[in-house]
Amino acid sequence: MTAVIPPTSESAAIGLLDPPIDVAEPPRLGEGASTDGGRSGVRRSPVVRFVRGRESDAAWVRPALLTLLTLTAVLYLWDLGASGWANSFYSAAVQAGSKSWKAFFFGSSDSSNFITVDKPPAALWVMEISARIFGVNSWSILVPQALEGVATVGMVYLTVRRWFTAQAALLAGVVVALTPVAALMFRFNNPDALLALLLTASMYALVRGLEKAQTKWLVLAGTLVGFGFLTKMLQAFLIIPALAIVYLLAAPTGWWRRVWQVVVMGVSTLVAAGWWVAVVALTPAADRPYVGGSQNNSILNLIFGYNGFGRLTGHESGSVVGGGATGTAGQWGPTGLTRLFNTDFGNMASWLIPGALLMGAALLVFTIRARRTDRERAALLLWGGALVGTGLTISLGQGIIHPYYTVALAPPLAGLVGISAVGLWQRRSRWAARCSLAAALLATSLWSFVLLDRTPSWFPFLRFLVITVGILGAVVILGLPWLRKTPKLAVGLVAGLGLGAALVAPLFSTVATAATPHSGAIPSVTPTPSGGGGFPGGGGFPGGGRFAGGRFPGFGGTGTGGASRTGTGTGTGTGGGFAGGTPPSGGFPGRGSRQGGLPTGGFGGGATRFGGAGGFGGAGGGGFLNSSSSSPALTKLLKADADHYTWVAATVNSNSAAGYQLASDDPVMAIGGFNGTDPAPTLAQFEKYVSEGKIHYFISGGGAGGFGRGGSGDDSTKITSWVESHFTAKTVDGTTIYNLTSPTVSS
Repeated sequence: MTAVIPPTSESAAIGLLDPPIDVAEPPRLGEGASTDGGRSGVRRSPVVRFVRGRESDAAWVRPALLTLLTLTAVLYLWDLGASGWANSFYSAAVQAGSKSWKAFFFGSSDSSNFITVDKPPAALWVMEISARIFGVNSWSILVPQALEGVATVGMVYLTVRRWFTAQAALLAGVVVALTPVAALMFRFNNPDALLALLLTASMYALVRGLEKAQTKWLVLAGTLVGFGFLTKMLQAFLIIPALAIVYLLAAPTGWWRRVWQVVVMGVSTLVAAGWWVAVVALTPAADRPYVGGSQNNSILNLIFGYNGFGRLTGHESGSVVGGGATGTAGQWGPTGLTRLFNTDFGNMASWLIPGALLMGAALLVFTIRARRTDRERAALLLWGGALVGTGLTISLGQGIIHPYYTVALAPPLAGLVGISAVGLWQRRSRWAARCSLAAALLATSLWSFVLLDRTPSWFPFLRFLVITVGILGAVVILGLPWLRKTPKLAVGLVAGLGLGAALVAPLFSTVATAATPHSGAIPSVTPTPSGGGGFPGGGGFPGGGRFAGGRFPGFGGTGTGGASRTGTGTGTGTGGGFAGGTPPSGGFPGRGSRQGGLPTGGFGGGATRFGGAGGFGGAGGGGFLNSSSSSPALTKLLKADADHYTWVAATVNSNSAAGYQLASDDPVMAIGGFNGTDPAPTLAQFEKYVSEGKIHYFISGGGAGGFGRGGSGDDSTKITSWVESHFTAKTVDGTTIYNLTSPTVSS
């Protein structure tokens, strides 16, 4: 029997806003073979079907979706090359994978396969395929990330649309696109972009499985989560409880069939995640690169330590100090239930969280007496469960938890907002639903005011506008019974005031974030509150740029802090365009005087500089969080006789190695991996490499991460001391190097 949520009798406006939800035959996008619904047998052309969509949909639905995806693509792609190499750590790995299939498979930092990045390689594979086709440049690396963002918006829409109205699905898509951290990470080359897409796709697969209890969809869901593991390891598994619990509760089949289907989903996850792990574990250490991030060259150590339970407990050997006990502040900021709302995390993704949780909880109460297989309740538990589960893990994790990890919250937050807002609107004839909507709008407006008040000079009028419009919107929602004679006015007021109050602040932040170039290991959104951003205690790293006086670039604003569009630099590198040959010299397309690559003076001449005060190294060395900068003279030196060496240079930590490698286009050994604390190579191994003539230069100034925990960086310290005592130092444009083929006479 078909169940339809009927329109309310209170207002004829529901016909303008809410087509009924047919839960027996959920709306499917792209169906409909003829212009008259199939009765005449006249088939529409593919173009007409694509643009018009399903005939049962209103004429505006498909054009609205295409407009949303197009605007999202513009937002994520516009001036994308301005960020240059973005996170040079991963860009160097992409360069390596574009030269060596072995580096491609293992995720090596260099094409000579000394050490891997500290993550599995799935996200790199996408960028490396692009780089093999279009050449290694900023666009070929970053465009796949942006397209993954557009695909995530589309996947959220499709998932919500399976069971709910076009309005709910479009609202969900808009929320993803206008989440500031989404604009940040879908324009950046960290693994988080692909992870968000894969986990969203796994939710779509589960929704399809719930419709008819089909095992194939659960296999797909598990496989997608498994490839999420190959993107960022155990973080991908945070969604599994929501997937499993919702299917066990709501699938339209018997209990034991539900149980074994969930088991099958789990097995498919392990297979999809485990094949690569098995290959790495079974490959002799001599035939593969060192597993970066591990302390014993073991992929299992990386999985369960540095990238696993260490993130929860803070006990991460070879890493940096964790956040400390719950409620206390450590190197990575305070932990606890309010972490998502503090100055480091708040501006990333929390704008709509209070209102979303209120609406979701209220709508869940309305569905409490529904049948077990009720789709509305199942959707609330799926999206809400993923949001709460991931949010709690980020909040309570005492290890390395960066604020940009909250991009994983954007899709479930969006789904919850779209479903619960429209669901409560459809029940607006009930006072409880109106009160819930009004309370959620007030909570959202108030929280936006608080977030904006943390940066009062950034568009100072905005916080007052948001709270005023929010209050007016809440009053209109509560007064809907008195507007029943003017339904169009009621709909217009609620849509204009409600959506305006909820989305205008994230919109401003998202556009400002997209307009700001980002680089380094810890990017941040705009605005970044004082004391927040890239590193607890101050916005000290590039990428957290905010606009002085609340102006966008191109509209009279002058960048202060973070990455400015008007900086000058003298570094070298590649960037711009899809050209497969020699990249243009201007590695950072946009305004300002640049000679390519990573500017030695940072962006905008602020206090934070690559290799300067804001980093952990000196001169050209980038430190362990920012890339090094290679001058033209140093790059020329590295490229000389490069074919005679396995590595043209060696330096401590991966970010220092990355800048030199990207500039020279030749492999550079990253001693100690990302943090400089991995025991690779040992002093004896390094001496052997030098005696065999495999390394040309040692470049000083990198240094191990200053917060050693378990992995003290002793090997890198010993290697540095040995080089200094056996070889002669030479300074090239402020960078100290040692020619390892010419030992001192005394040595």
